[in-house]
Amino acid sequence: ALCAVQGERLVVVLGGVEDPDKAASGITDHFGDGAVVTGPVVDDLLVANQSARAAVAGLRAAVAWPDAPRPVSSDDLLPERALSGDGHARRALVTSVYEPLRDSGSGLLETLTAYVDTSGSIEATARALFVHPNTVRYRLRRIAEVTGLTPADARDAYTLRLALTLGRLLGQPTAL
Repeated sequence: ALCAVQGERLVVVLGGVEDPDKAASGITDHFGDGAVVTGPVVDDLLVANQSARAAVAGLRAAVAWPDAPRPVSSDDLLPERALSGDGHARRALVTSVYEPLRDSGSGLLETLTAYVDTSGSIEATARALFVHPNTVRYRLRRIAEVTGLTPADARDAYTLRLALTLGRLLGQPTAL
């Protein structure tokens, strides 16, 4: 492990770690109050700056999610990071959520849009799309499989809605 104090932050770089949140849980007691944010695992020290950048961006944005777990992954803070101006987070939401739904070609993007627009009502979504409620349920399960996010979960729905918005914006000529 490599540790350093940077201003008011304690920065820890852990090597040989596959699950950064689990590894950070073991040392969280050594940190002061506030968020403890982990960056993604990277292959080597040459790209460690990418993980550090994500963690620092997550730390800046963590204030927007006061009930975040401790530690919290910088990827779990993608919505807050995107809203705070982190271009990497905006692109990550578009490429990992919006584009797979758009490219699925099976009505998933339209179903998700209707679902969030109807406040999570399966029946209202079915009416809006002129499909059976079981079709909506099936598509919601597929959305969870494709994105790893469950539309019925409030936190995941927030992430999905933001990814939809960012994906639409990205399609504009002056986007992101």
